Amino acid sequence: MSKLRTACFVDGYNLFYGLLAETHFKWLNLPSLMTHILHVENPDSSLVSVNFFTSSVKPALASRGILSKEAQDTYLRALKARDVDVHIGRHQLEPGRAPRFVNKDTPPSRSDHVAIWKLEEKETDVHLAISMYRLAARQASLLPDQQIQQIVLVSADTDMAPALQALREDFDKLRIGVILPHREGIKRSAPGSLKKYAHWVRQVVTIEELSAHQFPTRVPTHKKPAIKPDYW
Repeated sequence: MSKLRTACFVDGYNLFYGLLAETHFKWLNLPSLMTHILHVENPDSSLVSVNFFTSSVKPALASRGILSKEAQDTYLRALKARDVDVHIGRHQLEPGRAPRFVNKDTPPSRSDHVAIWKLEEKETDVHLAISMYRLAARQASLLPDQQIQQIVLVSADTDMAPALQALREDFDKLRIGVILPHREGIKRSAPGSLKKYAHWVRQVVTIEELSAHQFPTRVPTHKKPAIKPDYW
């Protein structure tokens, strides 16, 4: 039986805040974890590529300032050294206004706004969605043994639902999987709009899996090694 050639598309922001933030598992060996989960879900799966989409940390807003930016850059170097395709978007920071929060029992008021800094991640979601669709569209021109038979999205962002819907409708032979970056022990419901268009959904990643799939402290690269940040 031929292997189910699989491409993974990872929403880095969603992965970090849904699975890794406030843990000791940030030095995550993503290709290793993806290979493991794919095998658990379907032993015939074969990981062909991992695409990672994120935006650069803004030191002025990061908890550890420039150290946070340096840690992210180091991690991205480690991913690239393991053949992960890294795609960098951008953050847009601009002044804005938003309703004042009083308490959960008080609804927002149009007449009571406060000035805020509005931080938005730009280009990442659209880039991820387009990249999945373009990959699927290119398969018809490839030889059968070179074609991708499965695309797996690693995200809980419901903004990705239209992209999954388009893939299901336009490429009926393509399997769609979703890995929700949800850590065990934290109750979160699976987004129905993502489940609707997926052939399968992995709802949690266990602590044991996170622990077992970490990079070594030093990851060799073409230049200087990527070394795990001390505070990670």
